[in-house]
Amino acid sequence: MALLDRILGHFKASAQAKLDAADILAPQIEQAARLLVHCFTQGGKVLACGNGGSAADAQHFASAMVNRFEQERPGLAAIALTTDTSTLTAISNDSTYDQVFARQVKTLGQPGDILLAISTSGNSPNVLHAVAAAHSRNMHVIALTGRSGGRMAEQMQEDDVFLCVPAESTARIQEVHLLAIHCLCDGVDSVLLGAEE
Repeated sequence: MALLDRILGHFKASAQAKLDAADILAPQIEQAARLLVHCFTQGGKVLACGNGGSAADAQHFASAMVNRFEQERPGLAAIALTTDTSTLTAISNDSTYDQVFARQVKTLGQPGDILLAISTSGNSPNVLHAVAAAHSRNMHVIALTGRSGGRMAEQMQEDDVFLCVPAESTARIQEVHLLAIHCLCDGVDSVLLGAEE
């Protein structure tokens, strides 16, 4: 297959994955956005975690909250648990990498805070431990995953929001995750800034 055709195929597959996910995920994204707004207006914060591309998504979300998305507004409290190399390496060295996010959640998380847990497979051990730690701290969880949702699906509680992309390809799942994150950012801003009709 010619390279140009491969590239066009990626564009079409990405667009189709987003269309396939739209009706399934839109109500849960709305629920997650309202949960975030409630958290922020009550003085809470969001802790975000993931590995690899999901770590980048966690950081992207946190930066859009602390700084801004598309509109000017006061900063909102969000921390990506993927960025402090001293903390990450200390926990990994003294314990195991499986605890690298859970330890931070247990230390920084408070009741009413939210964990944004991102795992394309839903089976990342360190993210699963972070979800358990969040529940132990009476935090809500917004989970971004794909495929069948993996073991993370089994961890969800009644007040959590489970966003599972109906796709198998890691690339397509991550592309929909980024769109979902942008929808969350826009949703938070639209509610807080009074743009919601």
